[in-house]
Amino acid sequence: MPARSIASLSLSFGLVSIPVKLYSATESSATVRFNLLTPDGSRVKQQYVSEKDPSVVVPRSEMVKGYEFEKDRYVLFSAEELKALEESASHTIDIVAFIPEKAVDPIYYDKAYFMAPDKRGGKPYTLLMAAMRKSGQCALAKWAWKGKQYVVQIRAAEDGLVLQQLLYADEVRSMKELQIEQITPSEAEVNLALQLIEQISQDSYDPRQFVDEEKQRVLAAIDAKIAGKQVVAVEHHEEAPAGGQIIDLTEMLRASLAKSGAGAARRPAREPAGEVVTPLVANERKGAKRAPRTAAAAPAPAKARSRK
Repeated sequence: MPARSIASLSLSFGLVSIPVKLYSATESSATVRFNLLTPDGSRVKQQYVSEKDPSVVVPRSEMVKGYEFEKDRYVLFSAEELKALEESASHTIDIVAFIPEKAVDPIYYDKAYFMAPDKRGGKPYTLLMAAMRKSGQCALAKWAWKGKQYVVQIRAAEDGLVLQQLLYADEVRSMKELQIEQITPSEAEVNLALQLIEQISQDSYDPRQFVDEEKQRVLAAIDAKIAGKQVVAVEHHEEAPAGGQIIDLTEMLRASLAKSGAGAARRPAREPAGEVVTPLVANERKGAKRAPRTAAAAPAPAKARSRK
């Protein structure tokens, strides 16, 4: 099925205006959704009731919106008042600056869109993409969409331009709130960690390496139910928390190197004479599951499966 654009826009910088079309870059199909039913299999319907009188069902047409400025005190807004406060939709994405490509921390990334040239936009679109690639720059722009104003990043990907909605500063929390203790590792520990990093390093990220194993289990169980088979529960083993176990970080790194085969190939860095390695508290975690490099496991048959 061919991709369908969600908007026809103009990308503007200086006196240049590029007609473009916008497409969703992602789809929220990763989660298997279940319907809420009664024990006899009928769907249930959600209703809103009054907090003061739960027996009174409030229709959507009679609801009003209010902002709680104090406990149980609200200031009310009509639909017309809220509409007047919305940002007017704009069909123009205004570039306000060019910055280094890696200048935006990915923590500010929100939803991504693909941007393709519209009619008569092919040449300026390609020119802008080539210039950004050669300069190593990306664009910052403003865009009003569906009643809200966004700051967006426009960057040159392998096959075209990507528009990335960015979060505002007050939407991202600071790690300073966590008050993380800063501990200086020894040179020996850093050298061992570098050897371990080198041992399992890859040149690039291939998303096809990883599969959603939990989703595959759920889909397989759905197909088993459709076929009238009994779903067999998988036994899960919970990892016990470390509980303050004291370990030697250097020995743990050496064991990791030996397990990955680095111990036989390389001699681990020696600790300087008389250096004391500070014991740390262990906090083991399971690594991410990877798909086999040859071919990813095929999902369960989906002919009879409903995707609602």
